[in-house]
Amino acid sequence: MLSNSFTHLFTGSSIDVILIVASLEEININPVVKDEGESARLAGFGIPAPLVQRVFVHADEYKKAVNIIDTLF
Repeated sequence: MLSNSFTHLFTGSSIDVILIVASLEEININPVVKDEGESARLAGFGIPAPLVQRVFVHADEYKKAVNIIDTLF
């Protein structure tokens, strides 16, 4: 589980997450991507929601990250 210092930014397809992560990294924001489907697969469980990932950013970078998301979508 992520620390309270991280804030949920986006939930969506892995394709959208790749675009968001690349855009955030361009402005020196390092997001954390949580992929429960991949975690379940590695642990030997069924995959609850394939290709759905969640993106988290540090709380003090959240406003900058939201601005990037707004320009992408």
